[in-house]
Amino acid sequence: MGSRGCDCRLAVSTGVPTAVLYGSLSLFVSILHNVFLLYYVETFVSIYKIDKLSFWVGETVFLIWNSLNDPLFGWLSDRSFLSSPQSGPQISSPEVVLKRLAALSRNGPLFALSFLAFWVSWARPGLQFLVCLCLYDGFLTVVDLNHNALLADLAVSAYDRTRLNFHCSLFSALGSLSVFLSYSVWDKGDFYSFRLFCVALAVVSALGFTAVSRLLKSRFQKEARLRRDEALKLKELSIGQGPLTQQEKPVTLGEYLRQLSKHRNFMWFASMNLVQVFHCHFNNNFFPLFLEHLLSDSISASTGSILLGISYIAPHLNNLYFLTLCQRYGVYTVIRWLFLVKLALSVAMLLAGADQVYLLCIFIASNRVFTEGTCKLLNLVITDLVDEDFVVNQRQQAASALLFGMVALVTKPGQTFAPLIGTWLLCVYTGYDIFERNSIQDSAAAMASSVSGQAGFTVPLRQGCFYLLVFVPISCALLQLLAWSRFTLHGRRLQGIKAQRQGTQHSHLMDVKAI
Repeated sequence: MGSRGCDCRLAVSTGVPTAVLYGSLSLFVSILHNVFLLYYVETFVSIYKIDKLSFWVGETVFLIWNSLNDPLFGWLSDRSFLSSPQSGPQISSPEVVLKRLAALSRNGPLFALSFLAFWVSWARPGLQFLVCLCLYDGFLTVVDLNHNALLADLAVSAYDRTRLNFHCSLFSALGSLSVFLSYSVWDKGDFYSFRLFCVALAVVSALGFTAVSRLLKSRFQKEARLRRDEALKLKELSIGQGPLTQQEKPVTLGEYLRQLSKHRNFMWFASMNLVQVFHCHFNNNFFPLFLEHLLSDSISASTGSILLGISYIAPHLNNLYFLTLCQRYGVYTVIRWLFLVKLALSVAMLLAGADQVYLLCIFIASNRVFTEGTCKLLNLVITDLVDEDFVVNQRQQAASALLFGMVALVTKPGQTFAPLIGTWLLCVYTGYDIFERNSIQDSAAAMASSVSGQAGFTVPLRQGCFYLLVFVPISCALLQLLAWSRFTLHGRRLQGIKAQRQGTQHSHLMDVKAI
């Protein structure tokens, strides 16, 4: 909208568009986070030999911390934005952006350092598991909140936000190449090469965060100085022209939560996203297990490596196409289509059976593609919720980081529930316990007793993995379609909300969103 002219000027003056710099931050997160998701459970279970009780205690504490730190950091970041425009001094958009970038430049390198703590045994497995998870997630939360908040702070129009998200997907796809490389150095018997690989990734990430955040800060510092000069001139002109507006009390956390509880679209979106987060992390945690027990006898190790890499890279590349569909049909419609496709593919795989090896390969990869592709689009929906919250509650500035944090408060438990529920279901229905070294033999015995009619409820491990593979996405898709049908922030209502936010901002300050 009003940002196009500013975009051209900044792109020419610095040589690199802001959208490219913003998207590159996704690269420095994804090269670490994909490796973390794929190997942290396997590392502690198979290499450090963590016991079951310590694993469950660690995941439970992590569940609590993982849920609370998002709204906590969001509140600390955005509490000054919750008042109305008349209740205090104006905070310009460049100043908000600079605040986000300062947090990224500080916490990005610390996030990379916390990633390294997983791959060296420095304490008892249970203690290290707990400390590493909480440290890593704390820094990841600060980085994610500020990076996602910039999506709402840098742009208002759907076109500009889609463009920003496009570059995020492109760089995330590049970051997923770390999964290809990790598979070639991963060896439970010799962990040294994998450790060196992780150190190299962490160094690249830390340097990248430092360089890109400094480039962006230097750009917006110029804008902030101009805005401060404009504000001083306006203040000088307005002296003696009327009484000062009586300042209102700042919005408290309790008042904000009451406002949020009345935000129906937020509640329905959070319900849907809880299921989505669960499904995404279920796929991440159990992908190696599905490869081992469903396909290892039918495909080579190199084919498994290719399938693993494709499943991590394809969602980001496919998301580039999804974003073009979003520009044409809207985010709401595209997400609904993805839920329907996920349901249809899962039902088709269930009917085909576990013996169709090539179909299994396609389904395992496509399941991640469509699930992760949906996750990449949801940030666009959250930015729309930021706009609605800004307009309905008449904020001074959009509290984007806080709203992202409140979404995470409701949805991040799915990240912890995924491995807990998955391992529990596998143990209940097959007798296979990932914490017991002899569980494969126990599962084989359960299979034999099942065949002889002595154990009516256990199933072979391979069949149990197959049922887990297909019934989880079927259940998730049905629940998500139900919640998504109640979400109303699309079409004319969304257009009206965006028009009101842009009109409000233009009435106070010119739009400075530089894409």
